Amino acid sequence: MKVLVVLTNVEKYADIKRPTGLWLSELTHFYDVLVKNEIKADFVSPNGGYVPLEPKSVIDMDDIDWTYYQDEDFRNHALGNTLRPDEVNPDDYAAIYYAGGHGTMWDFPGSEKLGEIASTIYRNNGIVSAVCHGVVGLLPVVDETGQSILTGRTVTGFSNEEEELNGTTDAVPFLTEDSLKEKGADYQAGKAFSEVVHVDGRLLTGQNPQSAQLLGKEVVSALTK
Repeated sequence: MKVLVVLTNVEKYADIKRPTGLWLSELTHFYDVLVKNEIKADFVSPNGGYVPLEPKSVIDMDDIDWTYYQDEDFRNHALGNTLRPDEVNPDDYAAIYYAGGHGTMWDFPGSEKLGEIASTIYRNNGIVSAVCHGVVGLLPVVDETGQSILTGRTVTGFSNEEEELNGTTDAVPFLTEDSLKEKGADYQAGKAFSEVVHVDGRLLTGQNPQSAQLLGKEVVSALTK
């Protein structure tokens, strides 16, 4: 049993000189749950190779973040040399997980190959999961009928309120919450920057960085039923 973890390659907001990338804890806190349950993972990004980190996410790292950030093998595989989509066989994975960070807003939705991988995993009765801005990776994912897996489903993701509190409403190409609603999802947000996870069948989503660990636990629970 393996999980495919999707990470961003984007290092900068498109129209302002502000760095971005992966929000580290959205990777480490989820991955830590997999490790503790002896579930293996591979790491992929839209272009493969290097994954930049959102600088703010490495300012206040906790023990879990440090454990993996100081692990050379983890850094090499998860951050330094991710797989390209064309190197991935979706039949090898029981689940896919999209980690967030603002960088995802620019490269996840337009990655047709990643969308096809996730769609295949879902059609194979696999789990599709995402957290925070990573949920925009779900926008191109479809079920066996070609319909968006978001339509009519209860999901969450980084809220418009959280984007405003973060001061980035005008810096992103679109709003995560709005994009989910436009696909016909039943978007549900909890209190800003609190732990919120929604499970709707084989579609599992978390609202923000604070939700990554709980989402990991829900994914493992779904995988081990």
